[in-house]
Amino acid sequence: MTKKISPLSTDALAPSVSVTHVQSCMQNPYPEALPFIGQQRAQSALDFALGMELPGYNVFVMGEAALGRFTMVKDKLEAHSKTRPTPKEWLYVNNYDDHREPIAMFMQAGQSKELADDIDEFLDEVADTFPAAFDNPGYQRKKKSIDRDFDNKYNAALTAVEQLAAEKSVALLEESNLVGFAPVVNGKQLDDNEFAALDEHLQAHFINAIEKLEDALIEALLELPRWKRESSEKLRNLKKSTVEMATKPLLRTLEHKYASHIGVVRYLKDLRTEIVDAVLEWLDDDASSEENKDDFDAKGMLNDFFAPNILVEYKDDDPAPVVYEPNPTFGNIFGKVEYATSQGTLITSYRSIQAGALHRANGGYLIMDAEKVLANPQVWDGLKLSLKTHQIKNDLPYQDNSVGSSFTLKPQLIPLDVKIILLGSRDLYYTIGEYDEEFAELFRVLADFDYYLPSSDKMQYQFISKVQEYAAQTLNCTLSAQAYARLLKFSYRQAEHHTKLSARFADVLELVAEASFYARQDEVTQIGSEHIDEAIAGKQYRTGQLSENMLSDIQEGHTLIATQGKAVGKVNGLTVLHIGDTAFGTPARITATVYAGADGVVDVEREAELGKAIHSKGVMLLTGYLGNKYAQNFPLTLSANIAIEQSYGYIDGDSASLAELCGLISAITQLPINQSLALTGSINQHGEVQAIGGVNEKIEGFFKLCKMRGLTGEQGVIIPNSNRVNLVLDDEIVAAVAAGRFNIYAVESVDEALTLLMDKPAGALKEGAYPKDSINGIALERLQHIANVVNGEDKDEEKENEKEKDA
Repeated sequence: MTKKISPLSTDALAPSVSVTHVQSCMQNPYPEALPFIGQQRAQSALDFALGMELPGYNVFVMGEAALGRFTMVKDKLEAHSKTRPTPKEWLYVNNYDDHREPIAMFMQAGQSKELADDIDEFLDEVADTFPAAFDNPGYQRKKKSIDRDFDNKYNAALTAVEQLAAEKSVALLEESNLVGFAPVVNGKQLDDNEFAALDEHLQAHFINAIEKLEDALIEALLELPRWKRESSEKLRNLKKSTVEMATKPLLRTLEHKYASHIGVVRYLKDLRTEIVDAVLEWLDDDASSEENKDDFDAKGMLNDFFAPNILVEYKDDDPAPVVYEPNPTFGNIFGKVEYATSQGTLITSYRSIQAGALHRANGGYLIMDAEKVLANPQVWDGLKLSLKTHQIKNDLPYQDNSVGSSFTLKPQLIPLDVKIILLGSRDLYYTIGEYDEEFAELFRVLADFDYYLPSSDKMQYQFISKVQEYAAQTLNCTLSAQAYARLLKFSYRQAEHHTKLSARFADVLELVAEASFYARQDEVTQIGSEHIDEAIAGKQYRTGQLSENMLSDIQEGHTLIATQGKAVGKVNGLTVLHIGDTAFGTPARITATVYAGADGVVDVEREAELGKAIHSKGVMLLTGYLGNKYAQNFPLTLSANIAIEQSYGYIDGDSASLAELCGLISAITQLPINQSLALTGSINQHGEVQAIGGVNEKIEGFFKLCKMRGLTGEQGVIIPNSNRVNLVLDDEIVAAVAAGRFNIYAVESVDEALTLLMDKPAGALKEGAYPKDSINGIALERLQHIANVVNGEDKDEEKENEKEKDA
C-alpha cells in the first residue's frame, strides 16, 4: 500500500541561520588575513604550480565567472612574486651591419634607464659640439693648408699656361671658375667686334694660337680630378680625426663605466665607428644644404639611429611582474612594430618595436582569458611555440600582408621565462584537451574552482569577516546581525543547498553594495536586513518584466493554467526560464491523450522539432515504465500523444517527465488530476523520482500564480524527495506553508505522486496483481483492453462466447 504523503514542515523549506553565531563572528573578526575564502582545491593547485619551476607547469584555472578566480589568482601571484628575483630588463639596439635585424640586449634592474640617459647625454654633447667644432682655429688652419695645397697646384698649372699665352700675345682670362683666352694687340685685349675688324691673316694666327693654348690648358689640368680627390680625402680624414678626437673621451668614459657588460661594450664599440659617419653626414655644414637646415632635427636623427629602445624596465627590488592582458591579440601579446609613412612608403626602425604582454611578464606571470586567446588561432599557435622554444615569437603574420614589400624588421629573439595562467570555463577546458594534444603538455596544472563552499561555522566566520572588511573599506558602512543572516540565506539560495554556500562571493558583495544604496536613502550608516530585502526585490523588479507578463497572460486566460478543480489527462508542470543573469519559474500545462492504436507514446515537441535531446529521452522512458509496470503478461500496445501546451520555443531537460507520466496515466485510467497541484521531477524506468534543477524558482513561480488568484489551502507543489536539501524558499512561501495556505510535498516514486494528484491509492503489486480499484489496477486493465482491441483478441472472445451460447 502506498504510504500517505504529508506536506513538508517549514523547517525543511529553508536552512536556518543562527543570529547568535553571527553576532559572535561580528564581535571577533577573523584572526588571520583573508585574501580569499574557500576553494582549497584550487588554492592547493596554484601553490603547487607556483612551486614548480620546470617547463610545462602552466595553469588552467577552471570555473565560471564570479567565483573569484581572477581575485584569488592575482593575490596568489602577487604574494609569490615577492619571493622571486627582479627580472632582467630587455632593450633593442641598432644592428649597424643589418638594420633589419635589431640586437636584443639584457641588463639588470635600473641599468637600462641609466644607459639610455648616458647615451642621451652623449648625443646631446655630440649635437652641441658639431658643427661648431669645425670652426676651431686648429681645424681651420689644417683645412686651409689642404685647400692651399690644392690651390697651389691649380695656380701653378694656370701660370705655366698663362706664360705660354703671353708669348703668343694672348691673355688668359679666369672668371667664375671658368678659364678662357683673348687676343692682345698693342697691349690691349680685343673684344669680338675688334677681333672681327682684324685682317684675315692675323685672325687666323690668333685662332691657331688659342687652339694650341686650349690644348696646353687641358694637358696642364689633366691631374685636376686627382688633386680634387686627394684634397677631399685629406679633408674627410681631417674631419674624421676631428670627430674621433671629440667623441673618443666621451665614449671612453662610457666604456669604463659599462666594462663588465659585454653587450654594452660591443654596442659602444659599434657606436664609436658609426657616430663619425653620422656626424659627417648630418652635422657637417658643408654636407647639409642651406635650404634644409632650418627643418633638420639633428638630435632626433641621432636618437633614432643610436639611442637604445627599452622594452621593459624595473627598479631595484621590484617583485616579479604579474600582468593581466584583457585583450590578447597577437600584437598585444607578442609585441608589434609600428610603421610610419614617408613619401608614400612605409618605413620603420628598431626604435618602433613595442613590447607585448610576454615581454612585460617575462620573468613573472601572465594572466589571460582562455576564450579570448583561442578566438585567434594565430595567437594560440604563437603562444604554444613560444612556450616550447622558450623564446618570444615576434614575426607578425597579420602585418606581413599590410606592409607588402616595405622595409620590415626581424628582431633578435628574446629568451622567455614566464608562467601562463589561463582563465576559462569547464566546458572550454575539456574541449581544448580533446582537440589539442599539446595542451596537456604545456598546461599540466588544473586549478578547479568549485561552485559551492561548505557551510561550516568556520566558513560562515570567514564569510562574515570578509563582508565586514568590504563594507568598512569600500562602502564606509556596517551591517547588522540580521543583515548578515540574510546574506547567508542569500548565499544558500545561490547554492540551492541547505549545507552549502555559493562560491559566487562576488554576487554577495554586489548585493551588499546595492543594499548600501537603500541604506543611504534612509540616511543610516548601518545596512539592515530590510535593506538587503530591498536590494533583492529591486533587482527582481528591474529584471522581472517578462515573468510578470507571463503570469499576467495566465491570469487573463491567454495561457490556460488551472489552479483549482480536476481534469483528466491534464497536469501542471513546472519550468524554469533563464534569461541573462536571471531565472524564474513558470507553470506549464501538460496534456496527454490515449486511444486504441499501435503508434506508442508520441512526443509532440519532438515531432515538431521543438524538443531537444534530453527532453526527448525523458519522454522515451515513459514507454519503458509502462511496459515494466503493467505489460508483463501482454504486449504494450497503445497510441498516446503528450504535449506541453502553448509552448512555442525549444524545450530541454527531463524535469517534466514525472508530470508527463502522471498526465499519461490519467488519460489511460480516465481518473482526474487535482489541478491545485503542480509537480516537477524526472523519472527512471522503474518509477523512481529523480532530482531536478531550479526547484526553488519552480515552486515560487506556481506560488505567485496561486497567490494572484487567491490561496485556497489546497494548492501546492510536488517535488522529488531528493530535492529537499535544495529548498531555500522565500520567507513569504514559508509563512504561507506555516499558515496552511500552501503545501509542498516530496515524493520518491511515481505511485506517491499519483496518489497525491488523484486522491486515490496507487495500489501495490500483490501476488502478480494490483487492487482493482487502485490507480495501477485501473491502468493495467485499461492497457490490457487497448491491447486486446488493437490485436483483435476481443473479437475472438466474442465469437467463442457466441458459439458457447448456440451449443
